[in-house]
Amino acid sequence: MMIALFGGLIVGVAFLLLREKLVSTGNETVWNVINNLLFQDITVPEGVRSIGIFYIVGQIFMRGLQLAIVPLVLVSLSLAMCSISNASKLGRIAGRTLLGFFLFYCVGAFAAGAVAYGVKSAGFYNVVLPGGEVAEAATIEAFNPLATIVNAVPSNITGAFGSNNEILAVVVVAILLGLCINQLGEKAEALKKILMSCDEVIQLYLKILINKVGPIAIFCLISRTFAIYGVEYLAPAAAYMVSAIATLFILVVTVYPIGVFLTTGLDPFTFMKKIAKVGVFGFSTNSSAACLPLNTRTCKEELGCSDEITSFVLPTGMTINMNGTTVMHMFAVTFIATSAGIDVTPANLIVMAFLSICAAAGTPAIPIAGTTMIFTVLSGMGWTTDACLIGYALVVAINRPVEMALLPLNVIGSAAVNVIVSAKEKELDLSVYNGQIAGKAKQA
Repeated sequence: MMIALFGGLIVGVAFLLLREKLVSTGNETVWNVINNLLFQDITVPEGVRSIGIFYIVGQIFMRGLQLAIVPLVLVSLSLAMCSISNASKLGRIAGRTLLGFFLFYCVGAFAAGAVAYGVKSAGFYNVVLPGGEVAEAATIEAFNPLATIVNAVPSNITGAFGSNNEILAVVVVAILLGLCINQLGEKAEALKKILMSCDEVIQLYLKILINKVGPIAIFCLISRTFAIYGVEYLAPAAAYMVSAIATLFILVVTVYPIGVFLTTGLDPFTFMKKIAKVGVFGFSTNSSAACLPLNTRTCKEELGCSDEITSFVLPTGMTINMNGTTVMHMFAVTFIATSAGIDVTPANLIVMAFLSICAAAGTPAIPIAGTTMIFTVLSGMGWTTDACLIGYALVVAINRPVEMALLPLNVIGSAAVNVIVSAKEKELDLSVYNGQIAGKAKQA
């Protein structure tokens, strides 16, 4: 996957430079041929006569991953509830998990708010806004982030299972199902066996998809991203992008390793070395849900986390642990408000952090979802003037690289909480954590 990532970066940048060269020299027709052959989205009207090889490969892989999201969350979380027979243990695991997520949220929001305020105070967010796409942005409806609490309990189970946008509702159903099976004991043994068989089928499917198709798909996804997003999209608001991406990178390599070390005493470098590929996968796919299978396997086989704790923490984290999204929101909303002439104060940042955490916890674990939720925070702050909507439209246009950079923070954060909870419950296999791979540790 690392080879695919760097190969995709090189090829994507090469095509980006080729595109700029051809367009500037009047050979746009040549680029259109290349774009139609490799990169064009074939589902839009302008792609009717296109082939879009890279687009097709990337979409098949992403859809294949998304195909397993609902059954994976339902089965793994239900079985986790079944396996935890001790009610007090379940309460401890849930409490420690939610506390870990919340503390990392607070650290991320504080750090992002401080940096964003500093960049804003230095005058780097004072930009001239473009005038287009205001009407499109204004059509987005306002949304109260607290509605996430209500929407977590579905009124129709088939509706919740029919969309990857309702994963939080699936989590609630899975927890209730697992707790009921646990309570019924032998009476529900048949249903438990069915879920265990389904889990084996899902794991085999995902193993084949990730191991065999994953590297090729990542190469296509990264290449296409850089090839179609030209410099005209990356040049505006460079201060926002650079400050947000730099902060996201610094947080992911400092906050989580330090958190693991302070709470467990484990070697933070070992944690980062083993979990790095999950961050790379998250950066490439831009989806927390797509990372769940690889994250689960890495936590169990390389970090020595407990099966039952992993089955609870990671699916829960996939739905509510969107720390990277909150970090991005702090930068994006500060940039939008400042560019619209609003003076953002430290008191505003505190309210902004609260709204963002509420919104991020209900953000679907799919690409671009975090960007659309920026408007939720703007609406909660009351910053919905025409100038704010223009700023929001600008951020939507250029936010793809930032969206990619925030995913490692989300998925590595879930893994860090998983390690911490497993260690606190004394169910972390230290021989696996300190070893090279699970197999060698077991042989030893």
